[in-house]
Amino acid sequence: MTVTSAPTRPRPPEPGCPTDRTAPADPAAAAPTDLAALAAAHGLTVSGARPPLTRYIAALWGRRHFVTAYATARMHATYSTARLGQLWHLATPLLNAAVYYFIFGVVMNASHGVPDYVPFLLTGIFVWDFIGSSVNAGTRAIHGNLGLVRALHFPRASLPLSTVVQLFQQLLVTMGTLVVLLLALGQTPGPSWLLAFPTLLLTAVFCAGCALVMARIGSKSPDVSQLMPFVLRTWMYSSGVMWSIDKVLKRDDLPHWVTLALKANPAAVYIDLMRFSLIDTFTARSLPHHVWPLAVGWALLAGVGGFLYFWKAEEEYGRG
Repeated sequence: MTVTSAPTRPRPPEPGCPTDRTAPADPAAAAPTDLAALAAAHGLTVSGARPPLTRYIAALWGRRHFVTAYATARMHATYSTARLGQLWHLATPLLNAAVYYFIFGVVMNASHGVPDYVPFLLTGIFVWDFIGSSVNAGTRAIHGNLGLVRALHFPRASLPLSTVVQLFQQLLVTMGTLVVLLLALGQTPGPSWLLAFPTLLLTAVFCAGCALVMARIGSKSPDVSQLMPFVLRTWMYSSGVMWSIDKVLKRDDLPHWVTLALKANPAAVYIDLMRFSLIDTFTARSLPHHVWPLAVGWALLAGVGGFLYFWKAEEEYGRG
């Protein structure tokens, strides 16, 4: 006798047990693989990413009021705790001129053969003070404002440019004093004085480019600021601030590369152009050949090249 067992009914699934024996789908596989496309679909961008050059220039132009206001505030705050206040903007170059006149004009007799040596010296010091201060301040423009850089999103070029604007404002004040001193020393105004305006403009563009270059270098290597006083002092001595380059170039024992370096020195070019503009006895014979192309070339090279060099590292400032 054969006994046949009754068919068993399938047991209902226990709570929490999956009915499908297949492996669950991998969440990572279901996620979008193109994260850039997902970010673009939702309008997301990388924080602090470098924008295109045209957009960066437009953003910087939109912050022009911040640049000028920040520069003006820094200028007023520089000597806010001193009793003489803003008069130090005038006193500092005048004290430097007095010291350099005694050392170079009297002790070292650098004034020999240089007509109107006092106007010659004053003009060189006032222009050099702007150039050297712009380069030195640009070195600390980013590293000295890390709190601002890390807290706010804005074109970082605003910081080194604001330092140059601040120093240019000071230069305009001191140039007014220089004109008064030159008149008191017997210089007569003439059509050549109008050349001081394009000279100032080209000098400012050159200094802005140098400040941008040094701002990027100083942001990565803060120790550069400790080295800059020695570099700037060497540059000043080779720029003919206290002595006449034209007089030295008449010597025959100088190597050819030294002669070319002295003639093409951008600081010397701008200083000599300002002397040619304001001093009666500083004639065109004392200027290097092709002086205006040199001045424009240095301004374009430093201004455009420095801006591009700074912009390429825009997303790196304030990190690390």
